[in-house]
Amino acid sequence: MKLVNTIILTYTILLILSTPIFLSLKAQENGTGMATMPVQSSEGGFCKSMVETNGYECEDHNVTTKDGYILNVVRIPMGRCRDCRTRGNKSPVLLQHGVFVDGRSWLLLPPKQSLAFNLADNGYDVWLVNSRGTEYSEGHTSLNFDDPAYWNWSLDELVAYDLPATFQYVYDQTGQKLHFVGHSLGTLMIMAAMSRDQLVNMLESVALLSPVAYMGHTTSLLSRVIADNFIAETLDSLGFYKFDMRNVIIIEILKVICRIPSVDCTTLLFTPYTGQNCCMKPSIMDIFLDHEPQPAAMKIVIHMCQLIRGGNTTMFDYNDSGTNIKHYGQPTPPAYNMIGIPKDLPIFLSHGGADALSDVDDVKLLLDSLQGHDPDKIVVQFIERFAHADYLMSGNAKEHVYDPFIAFLSRLH
Repeated sequence: MKLVNTIILTYTILLILSTPIFLSLKAQENGTGMATMPVQSSEGGFCKSMVETNGYECEDHNVTTKDGYILNVVRIPMGRCRDCRTRGNKSPVLLQHGVFVDGRSWLLLPPKQSLAFNLADNGYDVWLVNSRGTEYSEGHTSLNFDDPAYWNWSLDELVAYDLPATFQYVYDQTGQKLHFVGHSLGTLMIMAAMSRDQLVNMLESVALLSPVAYMGHTTSLLSRVIADNFIAETLDSLGFYKFDMRNVIIIEILKVICRIPSVDCTTLLFTPYTGQNCCMKPSIMDIFLDHEPQPAAMKIVIHMCQLIRGGNTTMFDYNDSGTNIKHYGQPTPPAYNMIGIPKDLPIFLSHGGADALSDVDDVKLLLDSLQGHDPDKIVVQFIERFAHADYLMSGNAKEHVYDPFIAFLSRLH
């Protein structure tokens, strides 16, 4: 069976690497007649398909950024237990997903194991962000979803526009400072913002799950292949402005493969990218493929590749001193300085020993930059067996991560 797994793994890697060529081609511009075949949206929308069906109240909110993107933010204002079905003056918690997924990534586990639902059941006002370009946040005030200009964004725009817009909206709606929870790229977004002294006045605490502050030591096979071979840059130069792995034919093929009893799809689909996740049940793959992965701008993929190759965390590098001067007033992109994170801000940080994207050596660099942090305001958790996707999809994430995090929050009040 090892041979079969190896063959399928190789096929999967090639499939993922080749998918953008077929899905993001500007068909109308080059006259090929090729078209994107997206998987259909979940019937009834985010609230109906993912939240209300599990017995929770849900609200859909739209937030418009300063650069015109219309973001869907989902609110779970209360839990479903008898004692938590009151609105009251609850503390808001904002959950920010990473790249290639959306807000539904927090709800892939059953309700009793999901972080979002557990927070609601513990008396918190939960808000789930869907970042620009994902299924429920495709809108823009002037740009069409298939317009190349729509996809002209990197990490910098998420930090400068998406986070401030969602923070301000939730703050205005609740009148309270926010507890922020980020996973993967979501952690980099908030750390980059804090390093530039943004949003701090609206922050109550921060949770960094699988933190990605530095990426120079990543052992992620797919990330290394794409970065070291300049694959994203090559695709961009050929006119591919969107990195989209979601296609109805490919998703259905993967579902068929994943239903073969001898095939472990949690290993096949995640290990080359995230590292060997320890504790995901095979049954979660159907749920994952029903909703994920999500598209992202080719520019943000290029940005991540720059961070992998360079080892430092900087703004997007246009690889031209004149263009950099035009954008930044200097020939090289400015750094996001993690030392600038406020030293008295309560932080919960959890990372795994098997995580290929949030590598232990890269997390050590982050922890070194936090050495001056108030020791009474930071909790650092290390889980030897956990990899990147375990934080969202492992059945024991509640026991090992979510329960300690909720206990951390309770001590702040």
